[in-house]
Amino acid sequence: MRFFSYNEERNDAIFFKQPMQFNKLTPREDLAYCLGGALYMPATRRGLAQEVLMKKHPYLTSMIIDLEDAVGDEELEEAFHILIGNMREFQGFIDDGILTIDDLPLIFVRVRNPEQLAEVIEALGDTQAVLTGYVFPKFGQTNGKAFFEQIVAQNELGYTLYGMPILESDDVIFKERRFDSLLAIREILIEYYDYVLNVRIGTTDFCGLFGIRRRVDSTIYDVTIVRDCIADIINILNRTEHRFVISGPVWEYFTNKTRMFRSTLRETPFSMRYGQIGLEAREQLINEYVDGLMREVFLDQINGLVGKTIIHPTHILPVNALYVVTHEEYMDAENILRNSDGQIGVQKSMYNNKMNEMKPHFHWAERIMHRARTYGVYNPNEDFRSLLLEEAIRHDKVLDS
Repeated sequence: MRFFSYNEERNDAIFFKQPMQFNKLTPREDLAYCLGGALYMPATRRGLAQEVLMKKHPYLTSMIIDLEDAVGDEELEEAFHILIGNMREFQGFIDDGILTIDDLPLIFVRVRNPEQLAEVIEALGDTQAVLTGYVFPKFGQTNGKAFFEQIVAQNELGYTLYGMPILESDDVIFKERRFDSLLAIREILIEYYDYVLNVRIGTTDFCGLFGIRRRVDSTIYDVTIVRDCIADIINILNRTEHRFVISGPVWEYFTNKTRMFRSTLRETPFSMRYGQIGLEAREQLINEYVDGLMREVFLDQINGLVGKTIIHPTHILPVNALYVVTHEEYMDAENILRNSDGQIGVQKSMYNNKMNEMKPHFHWAERIMHRARTYGVYNPNEDFRSLLLEEAIRHDKVLDS
C-alpha cells in the first residue's frame, strides 16, 4: 500500500517527498500513523476480496469490518460466515499469487466482546495472516486484558496482529468516573504497549448516552460534553511517556447538500488556480466530501489526533489529503530536529512567519516526521486542494473549462 498511488503521473508535481510504502508488517511506530481514512463497513458485506482485487475504491488503504453495532442480532450468524468467507478469499488470492501482502489494505475486524474474539480467531485459523488486527469496542478496565491476552497469544503463535481499543463506554464519558477509568485503561495499554496500534474514540456512543447528535454543518468539537471528554482522553493517553496514537472520531454523514451555513472553504484559492472550473470543483467538494468533515479533520490534527474512521468511500481521499504534511510544516520540523542538541534555543522559521523553539516543539516535530513518511510532503504552494481538484478533474467530475 501507498497513499495516493493511483495518481502517479501527477505526484511529482504535487509532492516534495513521496509517501512511503507500507503493509501490515511495517514497524508499529510507523504503522500506527498509516490508517488514514479507515473505511468502516458491516460484516454482512459480500465480495470484499473481489472489490480489493478490482480496485473498486482506488483510495482505500485500511478498512474495519464490523461485527458489532453495524450488524443486527438476527444477522450475526450470517455476518460471521460472510466475514470468514471474505477472509478466506483474500487468503486464496495470496496463496495463488494473485495478490501480495503489499496489495492488501490494512484489514481489521471489530468484534463484540472477548468471547466473540475467541470465536473469530478459531474460525479464521491461519487466515488471520491477512488481518492487521482486531478492534475492541467499549474497551475498559473490565474487559481490556481479556482482549489483549488473546492478541498476545496469537502473536506468540507467529501471527502479526494488533489491537485497537475503542473508548466509548459510560465509564469514560460520565465525568465522575472518567479519570479513574482512563487511568486504569492507560495501565492496561502500557502493559500491552507493543500490541496497541491505535486508540479510537467512539463519539457516536458517547452522544447516544445523552440523546445528542452533531449536525452535518458542525463538528464533534461543537458538542461540548464530548469535546471535554476528548480533551481528557488526549491528556491521559497522549503524554510524552508511553504516548499512544489516537484517531479522530467517526464521521457519519454522506453529503452536505442541505447545509445552512456558508462554507469555510474560501473561493479565492480555487478560482485563482483553476478559474471557473475551480469554483465548480469547490462546490462539488463541499457537497460530496462535506465541509464539516474537512473542518473536523483540521481540528483533530490541532488536538494531536491522527486518522479517522469514515463510513463512505468518497471520504477516504479528503481525509488522507488533509494528513499530507505541508512544505512549511516539514521544513519547521526538520529545522527543530536538526537543532535539538541544545546548541540553539530558538530560531526564525524558513518561512519567516514564526519562531521555532527547539525543546517545546521537539515532540511536535517528531509527529510531523511520522506523518511526512506516511502521507508525504506537499511541494511549496501545494496543499490538500491539489489532490482533490486533480482527482475531480481527472474523473471529469467538473465541466471542461
